[in-house]
Amino acid sequence: MTVKLQWSFAGKAAIVTGGARGIGRAIAEGLAAGGAEVHIFDRAAADLPAGTVLHEVDVASSKSVADAVAGLGQAPVLLVNNAGITKDRSLVKMSDEEWQTVLQVNLTGAFNMMRATAPGMTAAGYGRIVNVVSINGIRGKFGQANYAASKAGLIGLTKTAARELGPKGVTVNAVAPGMVLTEMAMQLAEEFRQKAMDESVLKRLAEPDDIAAAVLFLLSDHARMITGQVIKVDSGQYI
Repeated sequence: MTVKLQWSFAGKAAIVTGGARGIGRAIAEGLAAGGAEVHIFDRAAADLPAGTVLHEVDVASSKSVADAVAGLGQAPVLLVNNAGITKDRSLVKMSDEEWQTVLQVNLTGAFNMMRATAPGMTAAGYGRIVNVVSINGIRGKFGQANYAASKAGLIGLTKTAARELGPKGVTVNAVAPGMVLTEMAMQLAEEFRQKAMDESVLKRLAEPDDIAAAVLFLLSDHARMITGQVIKVDSGQYI
């Protein structure tokens, strides 16, 4: 499946964190196809989507983020906070490092990105921010206390930022995937994918382009009246 160009992002600068692979890569490809100037904030990558530029940024570091954003030629008005990690373990066995690292990347990283880019958006009187969360941040998940907490926190951050930035022309929304057939998911034991399939009412699992399509819609002017929302793209797993 390939995301078909539905919207124009010509003349706009965009940042996609974690955009070198998986869901982030599909989003970056869609933005580039729509004419955006796409900056990927990620670790070093062997190959990148056509028409994108890589910046090696540690999103958990406010200085790394601030320096990278300040170094862009054009202030970004489109931001996708997609970077995320997992360190799964049951709550009572989870280490301090496993808890803190996931919160720092998934939640603090998004905060750092939003704080660094919001001034440029408000100055322009226009901006679109989409945070990639998870249905597990809404329902919880055994073995994912750190991950679920980080995504639940990001949902709260999304709604707060929508209230604060809305009067200045910036929308802030979230997309909550269920299991997505990324390279990482395909490396899991089949039993985990089967469990997600059993939960799904559509009896098929989403692909990266399915998530990208929702994100691209929220970044587009077709969604100009939508803010503070969480859109589930999960094949019906949550219900």
